[in-house]
Amino acid sequence: MRTSTAPKWRIAFGRAVGIVGAVWVAYMVAGLIGGAIPANRNWVQAESGVSVWVEDNGIHTGIVLPLVGPADIAGADWRDLISPYDARDPAYGRHSHVAFGWGDRDFYVNTPRWRDLRPMTVVNAAIGSDDTVMYVERIAEPRPAHHVRRILLRPEEYARLVAFIRASFDVGPSGVADAQPGYASHDSFYTAKGRYTAFNTCNTWTGRALRTAGVRLGVWTPFSVTVMTWL
Repeated sequence: MRTSTAPKWRIAFGRAVGIVGAVWVAYMVAGLIGGAIPANRNWVQAESGVSVWVEDNGIHTGIVLPLVGPADIAGADWRDLISPYDARDPAYGRHSHVAFGWGDRDFYVNTPRWRDLRPMTVVNAAIGSDDTVMYVERIAEPRPAHHVRRILLRPEEYARLVAFIRASFDVGPSGVADAQPGYASHDSFYTAKGRYTAFNTCNTWTGRALRTAGVRLGVWTPFSVTVMTWL
């Protein structure tokens, strides 16, 4: 009598699902632990300085800076790198602030909201991608809210933050990164440096940028919540 192999396939499938689930839970727990361990633990916010905002859309976090920062800080004027004509509507170039984010091109370009998330996008990004982008929005000065936090940086802290963000752009001989229009009329994507993986996400980039500036933040911030809970 032949014995059906269906039960064996179901068992193997169940085990595979269990392994994937266990890996995902372990990743989530590790991320939350990494986000809870502080770096720059003695840092306190400046009483006066340059205002910087960190924003969160539920998936990606970004850093908002003045389009034109203090004249004595190298690179604080972003107009040499970011042209208004890189967006669909150059009129947005008149806005006073710019928001920066970094990430995998496919994940960033095709996942503006949670409802746009696709399993293969997550899998491909987690495996790793060298095709990364800087996401730039031209916006008005933000107002603090649950998803937008304001911090004040000292000039030397702000200078380190500016240098970190500029170093993330992959600029050619002309000093300008290749650009393409973004989701709407006010934003655009630029070629970037760095490799995206499950351990080096868009939120990891935000955390590293702020830690480089000297801000107290978790040592590893793969999720948006691990960034925002410190601010």
